[in-house]
Amino acid sequence: MNKIIDLRSDTVSLPTDEMREAIYRAELGDDVYGEDPTVNALEAKAAQIFGMESAVLVASGTMGNLVASLAQCQRGDEVIVGNKSHLLLYEVANLAVTGGIQIRPIENKDDGTFDLNELELVIRGDDIHVPRTKMVVIENTHNRCSGAVIGLDHIKEISKLARSRDMKVHIDGARIFNAALALGVTPDKLVENADTITFCLSKGLSCPIGSIVCGSKETILEVRRNRKMLGGGMRQAGIFAAAGVVALDTMVDRMSEDHKNAKTLAQGIAEIDGLQVEPNMIKTNIVIVEVLAKPITKFISDLKEKGLLVSHADTNRVRLVTHYGIEESDISKTLEIVDSAISN
Repeated sequence: MNKIIDLRSDTVSLPTDEMREAIYRAELGDDVYGEDPTVNALEAKAAQIFGMESAVLVASGTMGNLVASLAQCQRGDEVIVGNKSHLLLYEVANLAVTGGIQIRPIENKDDGTFDLNELELVIRGDDIHVPRTKMVVIENTHNRCSGAVIGLDHIKEISKLARSRDMKVHIDGARIFNAALALGVTPDKLVENADTITFCLSKGLSCPIGSIVCGSKETILEVRRNRKMLGGGMRQAGIFAAAGVVALDTMVDRMSEDHKNAKTLAQGIAEIDGLQVEPNMIKTNIVIVEVLAKPITKFISDLKEKGLLVSHADTNRVRLVTHYGIEESDISKTLEIVDSAISN
């Protein structure tokens, strides 16, 4: 049976043998009581890596962004996000539904950044007719912008503006380790001007489940309360926290292979007629391709028939994401399949 090459997302990555062994042998306790030693070890490790006081394990990145927002905003407050952000487009309006928090989108440029002048203009004043602007969210890397990396200087400028207006800064860092690798900096440098950070264990780190929220002790205590309110308190959660401990020790540096494979993929696709991609835009593990020569649904269907799975990004674009388990040989085969599918 021919191998199916699955580039829909890095969430399809599978745990390593070392993770599976750690899961089997994990020391367990009741995490709601704070008594699971493996969860405690993972949270302490995450807080140390990001230079923050405390951390908490949650079920997903969507939950992480939600509980971090609930911990720092009140009902009727407003949060500024990018118009291409995951929080706006793919998190089921959860800030509004659960927290009574209004979202104010501003434009993401092609590189995922904000126009700082626009950001300053949309921050509300003290008028009693309008919501209070309480927080700004930075997505890094930026999914809808081909995995673009938000640099240190831009984050610092956003934070400086936010601080001057008594606002919080949250980083949706689902793929923050990809960003750190691409910039050649340690993760703590990327978040030193943020109040909270959420990162995923189940994407490039290849764990089966979970995300982490980091912040101050006071904020994380409130995050835990909100996690419990949402039904997210977990008992012997060391079962999957064990994989997270292994991942933070062994899986970060290997993500550079994913970046290399994504660049090779983009360069190859750029040579294929009927498709459009800018290889110079590819900095991490996400490749977004514009399909010009065939209806998008037909193209995706043809790829699937030939053994390649991709995701429909929007309108006439597809997304391909490299990850653990995808080798150089898979990239070569992917290029063959893509060329065949667009040509026939």
